Amino acid sequence: MSLFLLNDIVVFIFIELVLFALMLVSEVSVLKVLRFWDFNATTTAQYSLEKRNYLINTMIYFTIVVKIIMFVFFVKSLDELSPLVPGAMCATGVIGANMYGNILLLFKIFILFLLGIWIIVNKLDLESKVFPYIKEKYYLFSFIFILISIEFCLEILYFMNIPLNVPVFCCSTVFQLDNLPFELNTSGLLIIYYSLFFIILISSLYKNNIVSFLGNILFLFTAYYSVTYFFGTYIYELPNHKCPFCMLQKEYFYIGYFIWFSLFIGVFLGISPYIIQSIILKKYDYLHKYCMFFTTLFVCLSTYFVVTYYIKNGVFL
Repeated sequence: MSLFLLNDIVVFIFIELVLFALMLVSEVSVLKVLRFWDFNATTTAQYSLEKRNYLINTMIYFTIVVKIIMFVFFVKSLDELSPLVPGAMCATGVIGANMYGNILLLFKIFILFLLGIWIIVNKLDLESKVFPYIKEKYYLFSFIFILISIEFCLEILYFMNIPLNVPVFCCSTVFQLDNLPFELNTSGLLIIYYSLFFIILISSLYKNNIVSFLGNILFLFTAYYSVTYFFGTYIYELPNHKCPFCMLQKEYFYIGYFIWFSLFIGVFLGISPYIIQSIILKKYDYLHKYCMFFTTLFVCLSTYFVVTYYIKNGVFL
């Protein structure tokens, strides 16, 4: 049996193909804009490029919205494929079923981050009547298009190489050891976790872009390990159940989606001001207050399960 015979996978690949086609059409137009754009010109060609610019923006916005929806669908599909893949109990086994899965997942997250940056730069560009950042945003889009091309190839390779007759490792095997970086123990990890959280709050409050950027990058990795190896055990209420994906299942009321998305949105809003400043050479501090909100939401959600478990049982796991 091939996974390409499953309706969900066929629909997923078809939609991704359509999105890739739209991005390809957009990229062709983008290259024309980058080559011939001259806002000071009053020629028919320039007028045509300005109309094409609005069409490109509409197509890209549509693609971005669908890409976000398709990312959620992708993660959900991984979990639903676990009964078909021998040894897989959740998305951990499915995503790790071959050498392409984890790379593909990282690509998707990174592309979503870049698409978010593009939306902000495009918004700033359209707010001005002279389109001051049109080349910057389209160079960024060209880079994103290259990544999306690689992503689409990875998707095909990934789904083609998921074994349906060879057992894979499940989450209980992959995360059975406290494989923390730099030989940290749980206490040290939590100290870093909450310290970085307060650094992010302070840097966001004072709108320090570089500190916020560095703090959020470090917090992203620290938060992943903290949720996987500590906070997640309180969600499952099992000391040996360490998995970043099982909390996405309905048995845990899909709480994982709220936890992970609040983390990713918070980190994105925290690193964006510095990246945008690097692209357009202008400070953009508007996002810091939203970074504080989503990062605090993430920390409160993850901490909530530890506190409630202790209140109910009088002990920690």
